[in-house]
Amino acid sequence: MSRVAAVWTALPDRRHTQSEISDVIAPLLTDDPVRAAVARRLHAHAGVDTRHLALPLDAYAGLRTFGASNDAFLEVATDLTAEAAARALEEAGLTAHEVDHVVMTSVTGIGAPSVDVLVAERLGLRSDVRRTPSFGWGCAGGAAGLARTDDLLRGRPRDVALLIAVELCSLTLQHGDDSTANLAASGLFGDGAAAVVLVGDEHPLARPRFAAGYAGRESDAHRTARVVDSRSTLHAGTTGDLGWRVRDTGFQVVLSARLPELVGAHLLGDVKALLVEHDLEPSQVPTWVVHAGGPRILDAVRDTLGLDEQDLRHSRASLREAGNLSSASVLHVLDATLAASTAPAGSPAVLVAFGPGVSTELVLLRLDGPPRSGPVRARAAATGRTSA
Repeated sequence: MSRVAAVWTALPDRRHTQSEISDVIAPLLTDDPVRAAVARRLHAHAGVDTRHLALPLDAYAGLRTFGASNDAFLEVATDLTAEAAARALEEAGLTAHEVDHVVMTSVTGIGAPSVDVLVAERLGLRSDVRRTPSFGWGCAGGAAGLARTDDLLRGRPRDVALLIAVELCSLTLQHGDDSTANLAASGLFGDGAAAVVLVGDEHPLARPRFAAGYAGRESDAHRTARVVDSRSTLHAGTTGDLGWRVRDTGFQVVLSARLPELVGAHLLGDVKALLVEHDLEPSQVPTWVVHAGGPRILDAVRDTLGLDEQDLRHSRASLREAGNLSSASVLHVLDATLAASTAPAGSPAVLVAFGPGVSTELVLLRLDGPPRSGPVRARAAATGRTSA
């Protein structure tokens, strides 16, 4: 089993309230006052209070071509991802030169060379670093990337891997598209990057530094987790429910109103299929790390699995403070969960995300280290790391 040695999330410095964003974005989507009112209503009920944007708010009026949007993506995504990766490596106690593999996921911009190459140059990764860039996992990318990175490290147990997820959803804005899907998406999705450092189970960091015999201060220790298992499921007949249509102007969102229904129909069976191999039931899992897909998605997860609102507190907070960060969302929630967890050492946690397909991506974790007993350590606001 690989170990999650550190997680770090980076958000753009430009932070705006939902109402400030709506006032600027709604007129770009439609000149129909009725549809503009619908946009504002959808934004107000998205469960989002603030979002961090890649560009100044007044720049989006001039962002009208795929080329301009993608140029901005490559610049800002490289900056955010490099920040998240550097901070995650620092927290893990590793240097960039020790990274053997980089797995990258994004679905809001493209590049060749891809962002992982630009980040490798920025951080000073070795020239022989092995790279796996991915496009297409969408909102499931954080979970799928974690699972695939674990698969990789099972075959190379002495190695260090860096998983990076970066999404600048605001740059996919489609001017003049007043479809309900676009009106809703323009109020739901946010911008950000996350980085996870994982090590194979023969790496020295596979033993937590705050395990028995740890001599440092409690404030120096951070909880880690072992990746135990994962499960991927594609649900038949759902390819038209979530994703992109690629247009001359860029990525036009596909967002079906029946997504919560699909979650309700499939999630319990998927989770049980993952847990049964480990003699577990959903009721025996004290920690849930759920992609902040939106209020109705979180409601469907809660009701389908029989969870309490407390189980989703970090997901609700992530949505409220940053919006749906697509592939980075579930890693943002994982970051907050590990920082604040009071669950016993060795207890299971299930990480959940949904993406185009429609697909469900699940990762079974085991928490390491002592439960958090005191106040959560302060987290830098500039990176989006907030107290739970």
